[in-house]
Amino acid sequence: MTSHVPVLLEECMTLLAPVEGRAYLDCTYGGGGHTEAMLVRGASVDAMDRDPEAAARACATSERHPGRFRFHPEDFRHLDRVPGRYDGVLMDIGVSSYQLDVPERGFAFRHDGPLDMRMDPARGRTAAEFLEHGGRDEIVRAVRDYGEEPRWRRVVDAILAARGTGRLARTVSFAALVAEAAPPPPGPRGAHPATRTFQGVRIAVNDELGALEQALPSAFSKLGEGGVLAVISFHSLEDRMVKRYMNVLAGRPVDRDDATPQDERVRRAELLTRRAVKPSEEEQSRNPRSRSARLRAVRRIPAP
Repeated sequence: MTSHVPVLLEECMTLLAPVEGRAYLDCTYGGGGHTEAMLVRGASVDAMDRDPEAAARACATSERHPGRFRFHPEDFRHLDRVPGRYDGVLMDIGVSSYQLDVPERGFAFRHDGPLDMRMDPARGRTAAEFLEHGGRDEIVRAVRDYGEEPRWRRVVDAILAARGTGRLARTVSFAALVAEAAPPPPGPRGAHPATRTFQGVRIAVNDELGALEQALPSAFSKLGEGGVLAVISFHSLEDRMVKRYMNVLAGRPVDRDDATPQDERVRRAELLTRRAVKPSEEEQSRNPRSRSARLRAVRRIPAP
């Protein structure tokens, strides 16, 4: 049976400090691990997830913690639909083990399954439909920009050439196609050559970067004074977006080219993580999927 291991759990609990009488919003319920940890510490939690299977798991959480847990079947880009202010907001921008380990969801190529990849299986194009019918620019953006695949031209050309052959319909056949187009270099075996492309296609199919960009300001607006926004990301583009947004909140330069005078920056939060928090070696050994996780957090301060 699939089990979900929450990433950077203790680090999140230290930053969020959930206790009895405090209220939190978990924007990405997933397997429910972070939510459960906050509930057992006595806090109240509202949780969101667009995956219908997460809603079924949330029923058990509600039974264990009656009166202190509410589930909202929503994409976190619509978190403004959840009323209230919170002492902390958590966003875990990743794919849960429940999604990765179920072949029918099509997120991974360890087992064969339909190439779906949708967070909400009832909405939007499947990954197979995206690859079969998407414009070349869309495919390039997914492979080159989101997947950060260095040999993106070969992969994109292979995808376009494979249209109509059936090789874009299943996880294993698509992974083999990518591996043929961009075979691994000689030497010690690393990640599968299709890993980056799978990630990029998933991001494109679910508009994950667009959702994150829309959700970050809404998440911060949900905080009461002294409230903490904590975000876990698994992709460099996501982490870059979170870092930039939190630097803006803290009144810091957003990048090396930012020439905004210090006294013109409006400081609305204090950084709780000057650098991204990474999983310990022990956690990475126990849960290899945590390797790329990065945690950043800010605390809301009184308006100037």
